[in-house]
Amino acid sequence: MRSLGGPEIVVIAVVFLLLFGGAKIPSLAKGLGEGIRNFKNSMKGEDETPPKQKTK
Repeated sequence: MRSLGGPEIVVIAVVFLLLFGGAKIPSLAKGLGEGIRNFKNSMKGEDETPPKQKTK
């Protein structure tokens, strides 16, 4: 099995943009990042509360 090259990644990115739209991608990425951070913290056993977010 071969690994993904440049053209394959570009096609996947275009399909991702078409499915989710440009406006939703940042919020999806933020949610994914927070999920990964929470998972890593739980694996370390840290029970730290996240910093308060700024209100707009």
